[in-house]
Amino acid sequence: MSVQTAIGRGGEMGEQSYHFNVMRRAIELIDRTQQAGGEALSLEELAAQVSMSPAHFQRLFSRWAGVSPKKFEQYLRLGQAKSLLRERFTTLETAHAVGLSGGGRLHDLFLRWEAMSPGEYARHGAGLTIFWGWFDSPFGPALAMGTEKGLCGLAFAAETGPEAAMADLRGRWPEAEFVEDAGRLRPLVEAAFEQKGETALHMIGSPLQIKVWEALLRIPSGHVTTYSEIAQSIGAPRAVRAVGTAVGRNPVGWLIPCHRALRKSGGLGGYHWGLPVKRVMLAYEAAREDDRGVARDEGRGQAAG
Repeated sequence: MSVQTAIGRGGEMGEQSYHFNVMRRAIELIDRTQQAGGEALSLEELAAQVSMSPAHFQRLFSRWAGVSPKKFEQYLRLGQAKSLLRERFTTLETAHAVGLSGGGRLHDLFLRWEAMSPGEYARHGAGLTIFWGWFDSPFGPALAMGTEKGLCGLAFAAETGPEAAMADLRGRWPEAEFVEDAGRLRPLVEAAFEQKGETALHMIGSPLQIKVWEALLRIPSGHVTTYSEIAQSIGAPRAVRAVGTAVGRNPVGWLIPCHRALRKSGGLGGYHWGLPVKRVMLAYEAAREDDRGVARDEGRGQAAG
């Protein structure tokens, strides 16, 4: 099945890549305006640039991001990473203490996960059957892979292209047997992107990678941490570079939130599936977290009244 066939089906899921492509264009416009020293674009200006009416553009953004285009633009500004570090930095030891670990509730989605043994990892997937399929997602075309135990790969192809994403994931487990079966994976993938239900993960990595990925799972949605903080949390404070490599080798994008790891300086750092995807993921989560915070505050106010 081709990428176009797999993600071209109608319905709510079929709209998500379209929305993401609009976001990519919006990011480019915002960046060009900032680099030229211009003021923030108005709703009418952004809508005109993406060939939409202001009303349609407003509805699209509000449905996709949960907030207005004007507010969402604030999360996409070039200073976003530094602001997140200043306002939403997460100390992983604290996160672990309050139960935000691999066995807890993670960004509105309950994840069950287990890791392969070091011996299984060393066999490069030999004797393992990995199912795969293409899906639409809020962040463009997504390639999902999984075993009988759960998802083991989730790649985003908006920046890399589908061929590179496929080669990347298959190259991690070269001795495995790969079988196309999107239907088998669909319940897990839809639970992940719709953020309801349960998604099981089957992590395939080295012992160090597994430790790093487990630390990533402790970063709450809408928050960020640094590579050095991750290194500290796994008991290897001097292994920042090795930790950065392990973060970049995370095979399950979005669910294991490597996009929440930033440089200590406030820079975004790299992202295996493309920096525009990382920026949209961070903005998407931050906007929705703020929106939930407003709703909680309003609920408390009504209860107090």
